[in-house]
Amino acid sequence: MVLERLRSATHILSSVPPDGTFDPVLASYGDAIAVAPATWVGYLSSAGVYGDTGGAWVDEGAPVKGRRADRNAADAAWCTLRGTFYNFRLPGIYGPGRSMLDRIRAGTAHRIDLPGQVFSRIHVDDIADGVIASFAGPPGTYNLADDEPVHRNRLIEWGCALLGAPLPPLQSLDDAGLSPAARAFYSENRRVANGKAKRLLGWTPRYPSYREGLVTCV
Repeated sequence: MVLERLRSATHILSSVPPDGTFDPVLASYGDAIAVAPATWVGYLSSAGVYGDTGGAWVDEGAPVKGRRADRNAADAAWCTLRGTFYNFRLPGIYGPGRSMLDRIRAGTAHRIDLPGQVFSRIHVDDIADGVIASFAGPPGTYNLADDEPVHRNRLIEWGCALLGAPLPPLQSLDDAGLSPAARAFYSENRRVANGKAKRLLGWTPRYPSYREGLVTCV
């Protein structure tokens, strides 16, 4: 069924992440996608492939040096699969049912005392808008991110204000009792630049910061 659809599809988008060792979509259907008659093929990758930049801005020309080898490999493999291709590198994704508000409600939001740590994010609607905008734009790699990278604590503070919830206590990274995966988040610090998508695709985020975006998640 999948192979049949690939042979007739005009647009193909993979949003499936690698499973820790390889990309399951490429492993099963890479050869078919490479020769598919589709006029547009794209992949939702991760801005994590840039690795830690010490809080500096990073654009699409930066080297791939993320801490997850499987994501780095998947990003590279998709980009070389076809002559024309659309690769979207995404920072932290959020939206209704998947946001800091859900963590605040569940009591699992942690305010970490780590000055200077910032990260970018992107609302799911802005991802969809960016992908659709690329249908009429040139192929290539694009960062889709909002305009205002900030410390994670700013999201918690704004989310608590929206919900009328008390702020969780400010804790050190060691005292927060985070899982290894959650703790690893704080090992990276970067601002993701979105200028290329704005210039070449005519894309502008509907939610330029976490403030507008989190309102849609209440």
